[in-house]
Amino acid sequence: MAHLRFDPKELSIGALHGHLVGAIGPRPIALASTVDAQGRPNLSPFSFFNVFGANPPLMIFSPARRGRDNTTKHSYHNVKAVPEAVINVVTYGMVQQISVASGEYPEGVNEFTKSGLTPIASEKVRPFRVKESPVQFECRVKQVIETGTGGGAGNLVLCEVVMIHVSEAVLDAEGRIDQRRIDLVGRMGGHFYCRAHGDALFELAQPNTNFGVGVDALPTEARLSTILTGNELGQLGAALSIPDETSVNEFKLTELSDTFIALQDKPQELMEALHRNAQQLLSHGRVEDAWKTLLAYNSR
Repeated sequence: MAHLRFDPKELSIGALHGHLVGAIGPRPIALASTVDAQGRPNLSPFSFFNVFGANPPLMIFSPARRGRDNTTKHSYHNVKAVPEAVINVVTYGMVQQISVASGEYPEGVNEFTKSGLTPIASEKVRPFRVKESPVQFECRVKQVIETGTGGGAGNLVLCEVVMIHVSEAVLDAEGRIDQRRIDLVGRMGGHFYCRAHGDALFELAQPNTNFGVGVDALPTEARLSTILTGNELGQLGAALSIPDETSVNEFKLTELSDTFIALQDKPQELMEALHRNAQQLLSHGRVEDAWKTLLAYNSR
């Protein structure tokens, strides 16, 4: 597959922005609540946002300069005047109201009122929390980093979390946030969003200290297979150990003997049949048997 090349310095801000947000996603959304120097509330969503540490607990969102006219957002001015914010997570059940809150209303307009979202008092900071959000982070702004002065430049608001509010409705029996209950929404490019719910969710074991043998441990013909996908090679590489020769031979005699007899004089077809067999085993989570199938080819 050919790749087109783009030098950011040769692109318009709009085109560059499109490539960035079209490829980097889904992005979590911070519904940031702030107040101005007069105490007037402001509410605005930002998808240039994430969490960046737990000790101390830090989050960053960026009310970037507008690319079309280089103007700055009310949230940016508010955190400079009153260095506090509440970051409310966005769920599917409130996403339409979030869209309303994103409108570029004149200064002083209350987006809580416009969107119909409910302000509730925070405990440690002045900005309001959003009642409809199942998780609300009260934050103190530690620093605002302006990355440039031109249109599209980011303004990184570094926030330290000082209080967390979590709805019991999204907790599991162990008191952890249940990813199947929270129903989060992410931002994509253009007008697209995505919903982290139902079949869109899947689990993948994180190796950490229990790391796998690696894709490089596979036989060469398996690594270069035109049948096995990169994800399937990754499944194999995540295995904690490689089956020994005895277990491979036993599997060959009991499970693969018909295949070997039928294709004994056709090595290429045999290899491809074994790769398809391994692929089928992987689809059912039988990683060890898939390994045995691939190793059996070299035990002819």
